[in-house]
Amino acid sequence: MNKLIQHAHDRGIATLTLDSPANRNAISATLVSELRDAVTECGRDGTVRAVVLTHTGNTFCAGADLRDPPDPKALVKLLRQLIELRKPVVARVTGHVRAGGLGLLGTCDITAAGPEATFAFTEVRIGVAPAVISLTLRLRTDPRALARYCLTGEEFGPAEAARIGLLTTTGADVDDVLEPVLDGLRRASPRALAETKHLLTAKVLENFDQDAGELTRLSSRLFASADAREGMTAFLERREPGWVL
Repeated sequence: MNKLIQHAHDRGIATLTLDSPANRNAISATLVSELRDAVTECGRDGTVRAVVLTHTGNTFCAGADLRDPPDPKALVKLLRQLIELRKPVVARVTGHVRAGGLGLLGTCDITAAGPEATFAFTEVRIGVAPAVISLTLRLRTDPRALARYCLTGEEFGPAEAARIGLLTTTGADVDDVLEPVLDGLRRASPRALAETKHLLTAKVLENFDQDAGELTRLSSRLFASADAREGMTAFLERREPGWVL
């Protein structure tokens, strides 16, 4: 069985690549499990200074896999694990990011994208809400912009993503953009990186402690709703859901 997460290591940087092109790197139960295992391995490996999260194909992550959705509790554990990891996590994006994929971006300490990247919170268009992923985004993204894009499902590009705080940086070549970032991480003390990351993520983790249970239950209720059944069926049948005016 092919692995959905590919793992490479170069001079202290572990690269975890989402490699599930058949479903555009959607967040399936299997992908969540494999990514959790890979992150655990990175945490235990003393030769890993930082982690780069990237993808194959033209989609970083299409959101939840509607045919094999993860348990919301498992997704919460993955998101928290990435934030708690005592090593910086860097997102390298060269394609589309939708719904739950934006939650993965929100866990990363530094995020970079190329010009072909696009972003959209598409949950409302299939009858659900960005409940669990809001845990990683509410404290890191401009609240007015987050309200607009979560409520409308509009698509936006990398410049706007950087303006609202979803991206750290963007440029014509994402690898050129990330070169000084990775050089800086390689030059930093591992212990100093761990303590600095802990300092910077403390409030985000408090948000998990306060709201994760409620938002997980909300996600489960919404995914079991009639609106979600109609929205997901319409998506899979490539038609508009019944509520579209």
